[in-house]
Amino acid sequence: MSAPVASPTETEKHDHASTLGTTLRFAAAGLVWGSSFLFMKIALDGVSFGQVAWTRAVLGALALVVVFAVSRRKLPRNPIVWAHFTVLAFLFAVFPYLLFAWAEQYVSSGLASIYNATTPIMTAIFATLVFRVEKLTRSQIAGVTLGIFGVLVIISPWQAGDISGSLLGQLACLGAAVCYGAAMSYQRRFVAPYRIAGVTSATMTIGIAAVIYLLLTPVVALGPVTLTLPVVASLLAVGVLGTGMAYVWNYRVLAEWGPTRTSTVTYITPVIGVILGIVVLKETLSWHEPVGAVLVILGVLLTQGRLKWPKGKGQRSKVERGRH
Repeated sequence: MSAPVASPTETEKHDHASTLGTTLRFAAAGLVWGSSFLFMKIALDGVSFGQVAWTRAVLGALALVVVFAVSRRKLPRNPIVWAHFTVLAFLFAVFPYLLFAWAEQYVSSGLASIYNATTPIMTAIFATLVFRVEKLTRSQIAGVTLGIFGVLVIISPWQAGDISGSLLGQLACLGAAVCYGAAMSYQRRFVAPYRIAGVTSATMTIGIAAVIYLLLTPVVALGPVTLTLPVVASLLAVGVLGTGMAYVWNYRVLAEWGPTRTSTVTYITPVIGVILGIVVLKETLSWHEPVGAVLVILGVLLTQGRLKWPKGKGQRSKVERGRH
């Protein structure tokens, strides 16, 4: 007996529900990641930057372990794979979590979210110059150059200021983005060939990072705390949601939409971060910061191939001659 065939109406309803679910997960991931900078800023009112990073990793790992256990997946046994994921744990979580949390003592949450948007630029640089997993086209080179120029506009070196505060905070944010770029390129070069499922990858990366943070507890997590409701809620949000569930949602979207459409979350997070910083924390931006952010986003669009650098006359004439 053959299986029943769904009617067009039932099929359309299923496709619509699947598309809606994927869109909602995409929006949720963008919203949570964009608001994570606000949550870190609020949490710093009651705990140290090291405690923010420690709590973020540990709570995120606990959330991912629960999802991993429910999905009944298995961990790889190859020790080389575990060694690669240990490197990813440092680059994806240990270093950037500390850098962003430290930086937000000196820079606004909105500005931190803008610097986070430079990650695709950093990824392109590492993928090409360090790990050599791809070659940049003319448009991508233009994108990287434009992104770097945008960063310089945001930093605004022409402004006089003391190096101990805002500038170092901005450099720390930039350092975190560099870590993310290195991690993504490292993952593509050394981990992607093993074809490990997304939930497993996220659980291993954040789980190893949590173990590292637990070992570093006397160094980064001990100290006085002032736990108010906003501080506790912010720590839970940035840990369980921002470091845990958002990764699961993102991997589900990746499976449905593919890497190109999924990567557009890069454009959502800085917008959300800036808006929340202004509305909730009454933060302000100087003219050069949004201008630099626009240049960075344009650079990202070029780097990801969503915009094409116009061809020169010489190139156009060669193409035209080739057609005749």
